[in-house]
Amino acid sequence: MATDLAGSEQAWRRWSAAAVVLVVLVAALLGFVVLPVLQSRSTGLDPFTAICRALGLQAGTPAARQPVNQAKAQPVSQVAWTEEVIDRLHQPNVAVGDETANVCAGCHGERGISASPQFPNMAGQSAFAIYKQLNDYKSGARANDLMAGIAQALTEDQMIAVAEHFAALTRGTLDPQAAGVDDPDIVLLAADGDPARGLPACAACHGTRAGGPIETPTLAGQREEYLLAQLEAYAKGERHNDVYARMRGVAGKLKPDEMARIARYYAGLR
Repeated sequence: MATDLAGSEQAWRRWSAAAVVLVVLVAALLGFVVLPVLQSRSTGLDPFTAICRALGLQAGTPAARQPVNQAKAQPVSQVAWTEEVIDRLHQPNVAVGDETANVCAGCHGERGISASPQFPNMAGQSAFAIYKQLNDYKSGARANDLMAGIAQALTEDQMIAVAEHFAALTRGTLDPQAAGVDDPDIVLLAADGDPARGLPACAACHGTRAGGPIETPTLAGQREEYLLAQLEAYAKGERHNDVYARMRGVAGKLKPDEMARIARYYAGLR
């Protein structure tokens, strides 16, 4: 009797093991052969490639063709805020700065106040912001045919010195009619942002003593036309030297009329 029970138990174990193996084989056949072959008919892949992808022998999914991206990689900002760079910006060569500024005067004015709306005012701008933009023009992270040629001819000492030169200049009377300041919706957007749209406050980075990146530029009193052009360039992805795509993310959520009103608001600030 005991012998019969032992034999029955061994037979049950063999049949159980065989059943498990069969289920695994069927599942593998379905998952790695049948389904990929069926999917290949609608995706344009040949069955062999689909099976190899399912087995992990080739990259990609058997459900679709691999997307092909022909876009060229864009250069990114190469500026590193080392202790040495920061110290040098605090101790520039004044004579070199004055001399280098002569190259900039044709577009940005002798006192850093531009004569044309397409060029930004430089007087009183952050030295860190000017230094970063010059570096980005030089490396190609920011595209502009005129500025690229100028920046590429500048040495590190000249970029540091001219950045501090303009940062030290006193602002003149810019856009005396501060029309944008009377726009309550934009004042609120600049001060508090719009959490519903994931828009941070402009003042979070650009405000006085804000905790934004060290290279954040001063916006108050800047050219209205220039500010609007930069917001539009960020929104379209045409300007891409903002680290972590901060400004592209912000500008992309703004409405066209909001960009125009923000530019007018900051141009009127004192």
